[in-house]
Amino acid sequence: MHLLLVWLGLVGSAHASGKVGPDCTFNGKPLYGRVQIVDHFPDIRVKVTNAFADLRVQQVGSFPDKCGQWQLVGNFPDLKVQLVDSFPDIEIEYVGSFPGLP
Repeated sequence: MHLLLVWLGLVGSAHASGKVGPDCTFNGKPLYGRVQIVDHFPDIRVKVTNAFADLRVQQVGSFPDKCGQWQLVGNFPDLKVQLVDSFPDIEIEYVGSFPGLP
């Protein structure tokens, strides 16, 4: 039944749409936590934009436990992100407050 609803477009899914899921994940990866910016082998490819983003991201110094809160780290990340100009998996917008889904 779920597959039929996804096919009909009645149920949103990160896997079906290729965008951020309602549970703040992309392909099962949470989009919050400790994030490392990498040049190769990312978990997700991201384009930074100023409008119409899929996710609003707030950089925090500690406790990145809410949707869109990223603590940038050099080691032991929860998520590895590659910043790209074309063919992103999702687009993000950096914000000073109210991170998460638009």
